[in-house]
Amino acid sequence: MTLSEENYLKAIYHLSDTFDGGISTNAIAEKMKTKASSVTDMIKKLSEKELVNYRRYKGVELTVEGKLVAANIIRKHRLWEVFLVEKLNFTWDEVHDVAEQLEHIKSEKLINQLDEFLGFPKRDPHGDPIPDKDGNVSNHTDVLLMTLNKNDKGIIVGVKDSSSSFLKYLDKQGIALGKKIKVIDKEPFDNSMKIRIKKEEFTISQQIANNIYIKK
Repeated sequence: MTLSEENYLKAIYHLSDTFDGGISTNAIAEKMKTKASSVTDMIKKLSEKELVNYRRYKGVELTVEGKLVAANIIRKHRLWEVFLVEKLNFTWDEVHDVAEQLEHIKSEKLINQLDEFLGFPKRDPHGDPIPDKDGNVSNHTDVLLMTLNKNDKGIIVGVKDSSSSFLKYLDKQGIALGKKIKVIDKEPFDNSMKIRIKKEEFTISQQIANNIYIKK
């Protein structure tokens, strides 16, 4: 498979989390930042390899084999992110672009041994679940910080937005995975929140609270 084909499968896999049924070529084009005509050409190639099913007006869906291939690409990406953070001291806002390159390494033996070397981690540095070698992903039962009410407590376990600018903002505020958090107050006017992490109290916007996952 080409690098481009793998990137398309990964994009369709991620989009399937937010779409019921088939995914439109326009949605894929927006995700891939390309033209709809280019998506159509790629879908034909992936259909010939029996990795996707495409039905007119119904959209695109991954086949069983396509899901497995996509999940394994994502597994490699997230394992490499763990390695870069835990073993090479990269920060969590630096690892995505490097992992984008490393995820296309083909050696199955290398990835399985990397998984074992890291102690079979369940989440990457951003809190996203890591598929196992069979493509299975643990159920995501966490909730967004925005859904918590005054006096609710939890542990930060992930982020919805993994952009470098957002992660750098969290670092400035001392917001990190594994930190205990308590909602001190919630403003009805704009849904901003006053939160406490350790002994520090500060206010965050609704946009920030909508991008942090909490385990209650």
